[in-house]
Amino acid sequence: MDEKNLQNEFERWQTETYTPFTQKRKERKENFKTASDIDVKPVFFPSDDDKYMEKLGFPGEFPFIRGVYPSMYRGQFWTMRQYAGFGSAEETNERYKFLLEQGQTGLSVAFDLPTQIGYDSDHTLSQGEVGKTGVAIDTLDDMRTLFKDIPLDKVSTSMTINSTAAILLSMYLVLAEEQGVSWDKVTGTIQNDLLKEYAARKTYIYPPKPSLRIITDIFAFCCERVPKWNTISISGYHIREAGSTAVQEIAFTLADGIAYVEAAVKAGMDVDTFAGRLSFFFNAHNNFLEEIAKFRAARRMWAKIMKERFGAKKQKSMMLRFHTQTAGCTLTSQQPDNNIVRVAMQAMSAVLGGTQSLHTNSRDEALALPTEESVNIALRTQQIIANESGVADTIDPFAGSYYVEQLTDEIEKRAWEYINKIDELGGATSAIEQGFFQREIQQAAYDEQKRIERLEEIVVGVNKFQMNEDEAHHMKILKVDESVEAKQKERLKAYKANRDQEKVQETLKKLQKRAANPPATVDASPENNMMHYFIDCVRAGATLGEISDALREIYGEYTESF
Repeated sequence: MDEKNLQNEFERWQTETYTPFTQKRKERKENFKTASDIDVKPVFFPSDDDKYMEKLGFPGEFPFIRGVYPSMYRGQFWTMRQYAGFGSAEETNERYKFLLEQGQTGLSVAFDLPTQIGYDSDHTLSQGEVGKTGVAIDTLDDMRTLFKDIPLDKVSTSMTINSTAAILLSMYLVLAEEQGVSWDKVTGTIQNDLLKEYAARKTYIYPPKPSLRIITDIFAFCCERVPKWNTISISGYHIREAGSTAVQEIAFTLADGIAYVEAAVKAGMDVDTFAGRLSFFFNAHNNFLEEIAKFRAARRMWAKIMKERFGAKKQKSMMLRFHTQTAGCTLTSQQPDNNIVRVAMQAMSAVLGGTQSLHTNSRDEALALPTEESVNIALRTQQIIANESGVADTIDPFAGSYYVEQLTDEIEKRAWEYINKIDELGGATSAIEQGFFQREIQQAAYDEQKRIERLEEIVVGVNKFQMNEDEAHHMKILKVDESVEAKQKERLKAYKANRDQEKVQETLKKLQKRAANPPATVDASPENNMMHYFIDCVRAGATLGEISDALREIYGEYTESF
């Protein structure tokens, strides 16, 4: 049946069968829409099968919509990570060992707020925040403790760190040296995505221009010295957590990716030398089918961007490889056990969408950092999906679903409209500086909240199906010992007392000189690339806060001006 006849049959069905029936038996809603305000039609059917190869193709081939690898999970499962970090390095090290014993296949480090924004634990602004949202890492000695008895050539480590990413990576590489692990054997990821910090998360330090300078230096350094390291995880996760729609999440994330590639190319790097190590980080939200479509659309878009916009030649340069985390913003403190179900569905959408690694949130994270029991349930969720559900046995199982394919197309169409608008504004950096990303996200978050308040969107246990009993009172909650801060300050004081102070100051001054006089082009040479200076500072014993302060003197701190 050709397209025209199929359309005629659809119109007949709608007039003769569907409409009369729904007039007798009302549907639950007048209009069904996704969280991105995309209409959900009652039925979907194919309209352009003749374009299959152009739009879908096969796994492991351009445009990669059906997966970046030919065999996907038939070869091996995604990397199973649990985001963990709290209190001291000793406590977090114990949690890592527990997770590895339970079958986790990669580590994911959560840092406390002072570490994220470049302050040591003894800084006045760090008071009350040390070890609370993640682990406190001030020094190389803290990094040694964090990974004690964990061989860095045997585990892949993801670090959710941005403004201080170069410093934490430097500590990790120096530790690898101490373990006798060559840098070409080290695998992992630093988030290193500053543009989304300005738009959504706000743990930035320096203005965008110097931040991009540091990022491109990391690209060049790792391409030559740490080839298996993912130099950036371009994050839509926090954009979604701030309230964006699925369309905005991928549009703004890919626009950020375009900005990073442009910066590296402008600095003199060939796109095919670094693009293969770019990675992405997405949110798995509640609308199950929309999330699957979102992941698929993002892959196809990035493949087109790299091939058509940047002229990438290597297939690897066109692959959108991504990590997924289930949506923290959907977790509820009311009836927290409901979060187990939410997380399972979100995780399943990520797997059906073709993720390369996955973190599942724990049921109690709306209340506190997760307990070992809750983390174990979250990890078991991934293992059950992988080993018992059967969804990993075939590639891209939702391909060909009339609804999913058309939803994928519509998400892509709307995301391109955003990217075109961002281009008109001068690119992602300019659009962020003008507040465009921020306003769009804020409006989407406001609209979502109003739908919940009007009961147009149901959150089980919150605006419907409530219970009088507060189940949270029956859960064991993890509490960070208040003595962690005092002990961390003592460790830091002792560390500073047992180092060559002149050597520290010498390396910091060299870093400042390099930062103040950036080269015309990026390369990995010791005299030009800032990563060498970061590593020298770490080897000399400089702390994270001291290195950050040295750059604050050169670059200043960013303040929103819109």
